[in-house]
Amino acid sequence: MIVGMVRRREPVVRLALRGFRGRQQEIEAVVDTGYTGWLTLPPATIAELNLRWQSVGRGTLADGSVSYFDVYQGKVAWVGRVRSVFVDELDAIPLVGMSLLRGYELKMQVRFRGKVTIERLPR
Repeated sequence: MIVGMVRRREPVVRLALRGFRGRQQEIEAVVDTGYTGWLTLPPATIAELNLRWQSVGRGTLADGSVSYFDVYQGKVAWVGRVRSVFVDELDAIPLVGMSLLRGYELKMQVRFRGKVTIERLPR
């Protein structure tokens, strides 16, 4: 189980990331149910982890505009196992998206310092 907390009206969780050649880093990320991708990271974190470039992605933002970004491959410790994930480069606070949450249950106590939990759904 991943446990986090609501801060500034946003569900925040800590994640352990793994890059290539043994590089590791812990980050805080906001769970964003409006983001359909896996995970976003800023360019500096991607460079520190030495993530492997995969492709160029395209996304439609909330205002309807289209954005292009680089996509990398990384690994994240996720509910007791290490998962390979696609990482979209975004120069902002890291986001956990719906692709990473697929097959899991997200619960939030939407209040100051409310509890956030992510658990695997039964099969």
